[in-house]
Amino acid sequence: MRVGACVAAACVLLYSPWAAAGQRFALVVSGASGGREYVAQYDRWTSDLSKSLVDNLKFDPALVTVLADTTHPSSASTADNVRRVIGSIASRMTREDVLLIVLIGHGTFDGTDAKFNLVGRDLESAEWSALLRPLPGRLVVVNTASASFPFLERLAAPRRIIVTATDSPAQRFDTVFPEYFIRALADTAADLDKNERISVWEAFAAASAGVRRYYQQRGQLSTERALIDDNGDGVGNESSSPANDGSYASRTYLDESLPGAAPTDEVLLKLLQRKTTLEAEVDDLKIRKTFLSVTEYAKEFERIMIELAQVSHDIRARTKS
Repeated sequence: MRVGACVAAACVLLYSPWAAAGQRFALVVSGASGGREYVAQYDRWTSDLSKSLVDNLKFDPALVTVLADTTHPSSASTADNVRRVIGSIASRMTREDVLLIVLIGHGTFDGTDAKFNLVGRDLESAEWSALLRPLPGRLVVVNTASASFPFLERLAAPRRIIVTATDSPAQRFDTVFPEYFIRALADTAADLDKNERISVWEAFAAASAGVRRYYQQRGQLSTERALIDDNGDGVGNESSSPANDGSYASRTYLDESLPGAAPTDEVLLKLLQRKTTLEAEVDDLKIRKTFLSVTEYAKEFERIMIELAQVSHDIRARTKS
């Protein structure tokens, strides 16, 4: 019985690298609002996220810290408070613990380094990198701000998942990514493989799809393209073309690790990622339709639909088996 239990435990660890994770810390930083029009929006995003972490993902409320644009000195999103909170977490954190950091607000890029706008002095991406370096546990950092791409390059490392709302520091427009990422953490529709858990990859993919739909429905070219890096190379990829990224994030969950939880099906995940890519291609093709001839459009549409049908068939077969 002991051998069987050990084998079962080993299988769970193989498929879910954070199954044995200890404490789960979270730091939500809502930066300087920069104007009245942003105050209500940032407050809502911050409130929705902190509520989701506690109510849906079952984080210990005592381990969830929120810093915001407020007049309260101890909870204001200042550089000193960011340093204090991360330092406090570092003193308690073990190698098996996880820290989720979500940045909500504005970002800037001066041609050399990117900053996330705080109340008072900002912190550059290089400073964030130095702050996080001593942390012994696993990290998930989600920078939802504009011009956030350099954070991916600076913060990427082994045992880390870095998400940025943009794929270029030149993308300086306000982002809608936080709306969809926060929503995805609690949306059962984001659970692609239907194992009743939402991985970091699934939340990222659902948010990316939401952003694409947002711009498509408005007939606008997207001004933001979210990237994820989970292999530590600092390159990053979109959900529609994950390349070497996505495997670790697909097996990473922020909720409680429950005994008997369904393992991650690697084959199914690859099929689901390919389906996401093809659906993104359909969206892009619709946008490009006016620039293509009728023949070109029909040919490309047929190619995508044929492969999408095959992938969908394979997903159904895999699910049944």
